[in-house]
Amino acid sequence: MAVNRLPSSYHKLFTASALSNLGNGVSTIAYPWIASSITRSPLLLSIIGLMATMPWLVFSLPAGVFIDRFARRSVIVFTDVLRGVITLIVAISIWGNESSIHIVRNIATSPIIHTHTALYILLLTATFLLGCGEVLGNGASQTFIPLIVETDQLETANGRMWTSESLMQNFIGPPLASVLLGLSVFAPLMFDGASFFASAGLIGIIASSMIKKQQISEVKPNFKAELKEGMTWLWRHPFLRPLAFILGSINGINALGMSVFILFAQEDLHTSVLTFGILSTGGAVGGTLGGLLAGRIIKRFGRAFILKVVILGAPIFLVGMAFSPVWEFVWIISAIEMFFAILWNVVTVSMRQEIIPDQILGRVNSVYRFFALGSQPIGAIIGGLLVTVSVHLFSRGFALRLPMLFGALLGLIVAAFALPHLTQAKIDEARGKGDKE
Repeated sequence: MAVNRLPSSYHKLFTASALSNLGNGVSTIAYPWIASSITRSPLLLSIIGLMATMPWLVFSLPAGVFIDRFARRSVIVFTDVLRGVITLIVAISIWGNESSIHIVRNIATSPIIHTHTALYILLLTATFLLGCGEVLGNGASQTFIPLIVETDQLETANGRMWTSESLMQNFIGPPLASVLLGLSVFAPLMFDGASFFASAGLIGIIASSMIKKQQISEVKPNFKAELKEGMTWLWRHPFLRPLAFILGSINGINALGMSVFILFAQEDLHTSVLTFGILSTGGAVGGTLGGLLAGRIIKRFGRAFILKVVILGAPIFLVGMAFSPVWEFVWIISAIEMFFAILWNVVTVSMRQEIIPDQILGRVNSVYRFFALGSQPIGAIIGGLLVTVSVHLFSRGFALRLPMLFGALLGLIVAAFALPHLTQAKIDEARGKGDKE
């Protein structure tokens, strides 16, 4: 099969992913902006970030067992429908309390905002449940791709998927969210919910004949044994194990640095709801270019070079953001950062799909993501606490920048540990061992 001719089943998955990512792009702006209109506390806002990422810490391991126990297409459909229902419940609840929410338009002219306890608890709960759905659905999608494309198509398929995600989630979604917020406080959430239902419908119509047979064991061992099998496989792998910890460190540090970014953007960069939406498009531009050029760049420079550049660039980007005088400068940094982040994703996701045996792919992939993404809630709460304490010692402006500066310092420490593990020889050895582990 020609590498550049992906099957129709992939195009359905691609379209479904584009729709759900468009909804995610809308909610990425809507949720934090609505949250900042419910409370101005850095700690409370960081707790919402904590709840958004907590599922990677508490649910990713059992999610892997579910992904391997059931048909992955069915898991994706189930999670999309579930997320659609949850989002619509939040939208209706917000609509019912619309008169008590003062959406921040301009921080300089906004009234004093007291925490709306009931809506805050609602957002916390919904954020956690939607995060659980993301863990399960996203993991199922990554492990579904190898069932509908050939091995030599993986990097192309993943590259196009990441391109679409960047465009929809970071370029089209944020400005659309700004427009929808201008119409009504609950309109972005209604749109997000509808996108999940549309995605579920597209995945559901993929013909079974277009899907490779998934290796599901007829006899189910106990849950603990299944989980242990996935953990043991990853722990014994000489390359994927340290890679998971390296990525976990990067993601934790990034969550720390960006824990109160919404307040930094509003108070120090003076963004309105419109300019905040435009600010988010920077990542889309970089991510789109990264996804489109990933195949060529990987062939030209090699996988190890790309991974090393990302490791070294992470602390530089955080320092650049911390000292950005205007939001336009942050836009440029975001574009460059996302360009390399997408390259990292294409390289590492394709390698996992290639190396890990299909019958345990869901579990091993989830264990990997547990270590790689489970650090985010820890980083988020540390960042919120850091600002809460430092605001009593320094100016509020410097306190909002401090998590980024502290994260950059930690990033340099991680780079010193990570670089010796990311050699081309170790990558080639890992890819050659895929069927033997």
